[in-house]
Amino acid sequence: MKIQVLGSGAGGGLPQFNCNCDNCKAYREGKKSVKRRTQSSITLSEDGENWVLFNASPDILEQIHNSPFLHPTQKRETKIKAIVFNDAQIDHTTGLLMLREGCPHQVYCTKEVNDELNTSFPLFKMLKHWNGGGTFWNEITPDNKAFEIPVMPNHDFYALPLISNAPPYSKYRDTPRSGDNIGLVVHNKKTDKKLFYLPGLGVLENHVLEAMKDADVILIEGTLWTNDEMIKGNFSSKLGTDMGHMPLNGQGGLIEILDTLEKPRKILIHINNTNPILDEENDEYHELISHGIEISYDGMSIEI
Repeated sequence: MKIQVLGSGAGGGLPQFNCNCDNCKAYREGKKSVKRRTQSSITLSEDGENWVLFNASPDILEQIHNSPFLHPTQKRETKIKAIVFNDAQIDHTTGLLMLREGCPHQVYCTKEVNDELNTSFPLFKMLKHWNGGGTFWNEITPDNKAFEIPVMPNHDFYALPLISNAPPYSKYRDTPRSGDNIGLVVHNKKTDKKLFYLPGLGVLENHVLEAMKDADVILIEGTLWTNDEMIKGNFSSKLGTDMGHMPLNGQGGLIEILDTLEKPRKILIHINNTNPILDEENDEYHELISHGIEISYDGMSIEI
């Protein structure tokens, strides 16, 4: 299984266009210890030619431009053969509009996400006007039962329900349904290796912890360092957990949880521009690394 990180940042990326936090300011000033980060997305392949995109970031065109393996070799084609959504968040779905010239697309998501993208944020309806129909919906059920994606025949896919939050535009904001957020396990049937991808996680449930223990690689959200990071920085009035994100540091934080896992390689993704771990000169960065936890970056390659 080939895994390419297209984008490693949270919503807005780094630098965020309207933000002058320490990290955004440092990047604009040319500080080498802070990297440019587009909004989170990964892509998977088993043959290096046909790719499955996990979440379509608003930055997808820049990400494709920076990824030669996704460039067309015919007059008209796309190397992206399927698109999987973990949720209906704007930073995970808006990029589908940028891919309209390549319609129709095979899209995999839960019925809850499909509902949002046909009503509250009707991307699917809008895309019906391109090439006779923008998307073919393949339903994912968050019941940890295997489903298949044809371009990766040697892999099984499993969707696990996660407690996070529905998008800010949704009528289910703060009262999310099962299926509004999922984690995805990808199992290589030849090697028996597993990837667990969960770019949004608000509460750690036992079935999620068991899947983390069983994985060989975890790509997990590292949005915020502390729960009150956005409040202390005067960027928001909400805690991280209010937005559906577990903090990294502190009692019950993700670092404490990841420390209990012996098997998997632990990599953070979906990292907010305010998070101090994004400056490699900061104490928080060195503390994180001392726990054996990695930080993904745009263009990172992983193979399992």
